[in-house]
Amino acid sequence: MYEVKESDWKIFRKRVTQWQEDYMKKLNKEYIEILSRDGSAAQNFWDLENRVFKDKRSVGVVIDMRRSRMLINILDLLKDHVINLEDLDEFSEELREAVTQITKR
Repeated sequence: MYEVKESDWKIFRKRVTQWQEDYMKKLNKEYIEILSRDGSAAQNFWDLENRVFKDKRSVGVVIDMRRSRMLINILDLLKDHVINLEDLDEFSEELREAVTQITKR
C-alpha cells in the first residue's frame, strides 16, 4: 500500500484548490444551462436544486484535507472527473503507480 510522501502531500495541497475551482467553474456553466432551458421555470429550478444537492457532496466541491485521506481523495477526484491521470504527472512514481493499480481493478 502507498504511504503518503511529504513531497506528494505538498503538491496535493497546492493543486487541490485549483482543481476544485476549475470543477466548480464547469458546474456553474452546467447550472446556467439548466436554468436557460426552454420550458417550465419551476421545473428548471427544481432540477437545479436537485443537481446542486448532489454536487455539493462531491470531493470536487468539498474535501476532507487530511494527509491520511490523500490517496482516497485523489481516487475520488478521478472518479468524479474532477481530474485525470495527466494531472498527477508532478507526483511521485509511487503515487502514480498506486493510483494506476487501484483504478485497473
